[in-house]
Amino acid sequence: MNTALYWFRNDLRVADNPGLLAACRSQRVLTAYCFDPEEFREGDYGIPRMGPYRTAFLRESVQALQEQLQGLNISLHIHFGSPGDILPGLIRKYGVTDLHLQREWTRDECLALEGVRKRLPSGVAVHEYYQQFLFHPDDVPYTTFDDIPDVFTGFRKKCEKRVTVREPENAPARRETLYAPAENSDLPGWEAFGMEPPRADSRTAFPFRGGEVAAWDRLQEYFWETRFLSTYKRTRNGLVGTRYSTKFSPWLANGSLSVRQIYRQVQRYEREVEKNRDTYWLIFELIWRDYFKYISLKQGPKLFAPGGIREVERNWGNSAEAFARWTRGETDSEFINANMQELLRTGWMSNRGRQNTASYWSQNLGQDWRLGAAWFQYLLLDYDVHSNWGNWMYNSAVGNDPRNRKFNPELQASRYDASGKFRRLWLQASLFDASPPEPGDLPTPAGLQAPPAEGLPIPSKS
Repeated sequence: MNTALYWFRNDLRVADNPGLLAACRSQRVLTAYCFDPEEFREGDYGIPRMGPYRTAFLRESVQALQEQLQGLNISLHIHFGSPGDILPGLIRKYGVTDLHLQREWTRDECLALEGVRKRLPSGVAVHEYYQQFLFHPDDVPYTTFDDIPDVFTGFRKKCEKRVTVREPENAPARRETLYAPAENSDLPGWEAFGMEPPRADSRTAFPFRGGEVAAWDRLQEYFWETRFLSTYKRTRNGLVGTRYSTKFSPWLANGSLSVRQIYRQVQRYEREVEKNRDTYWLIFELIWRDYFKYISLKQGPKLFAPGGIREVERNWGNSAEAFARWTRGETDSEFINANMQELLRTGWMSNRGRQNTASYWSQNLGQDWRLGAAWFQYLLLDYDVHSNWGNWMYNSAVGNDPRNRKFNPELQASRYDASGKFRRLWLQASLFDASPPEPGDLPTPAGLQAPPAEGLPIPSKS
């Protein structure tokens, strides 16, 4: 009798999850999620990998996933521990014959899977699925990942012309009987993560909860109730409130929502409401997201190298004082400070803010871009390894842009915050009850060393 275990990673949904659907074709199925302690420890630069905001959103998302699975009569085993320590034991206990999971390829994710493989009982088959793409790797018009162009426009135009986006998959059918009821089904308490839960700030532009249902609520609101999609391109550079931009990225990052689901909803909107440059621009941004994933597949360890994928030779600075002032929002630019305060207090920052603060750190101050990327990894709700490090390279003149995109923060402030509303909101903190979330003493750089490349293979397209 075949027994499948589905290991959830950054794919916390039941619909459009091909791996989960494949696992459910087995006679018996159970699922697991591991809160890996490595994710909450100090990373390569002396900065924790995951801070309070993403942790809170992840806990909400896993709890919502558990509720969705309960409706399908599928157990979710929740553990705080290394997948290499947890999963082989579950596999032995329940006689698992097949392990299914989303395929990942960056260093830490590869190391986690390697730890599981080393302790798997003999005969257990491992099935991996690419299911985080708009354009599936089997469908893109390139023979190998090495053929992916280093400039976005070429990739976009060729894929738009030649690739048909696959239809989203339905959720699995409800099972008649529950197999392997979860002995561990409670979320870990905050003490396990070594941090306090974040304090809510009423000014945040992201006052949403984690999970698949919450993601669809936001899509319903943004597309169908308010029809803000019709003005997306014109409003996406806003800075204050919930209306600018879709805010889908945190759910996309942990897989509570799939990119194909969004794409099909855009197509439906274009049929039923209107089709304009704004509706297309959301698809354009989704293709950018895909592109950074393909770049990481192509470039492997270069994603974390000081010279980026362009192998730029530059003596980056490593100033603890500059880092402290930038992270605390105490630089000589009010626009930079306001954005960094928003990030520190909420775990969110607009796309416009991210471009400016990254450019300021790496190009105005001349500091190592990787330290800035690690700070974003720590605080951002929507951290995604490919988009975060790809965008940081892009804005630090070491990535996928033949031009040097150096932003002038004062000019940007006059263009996108002409009234000063955004700066007043985040710099006049005395007007509000909100206080910083106190995620512990702010980390300081422990000395920049190139992240080790071990365990970060460049996969073939097969």
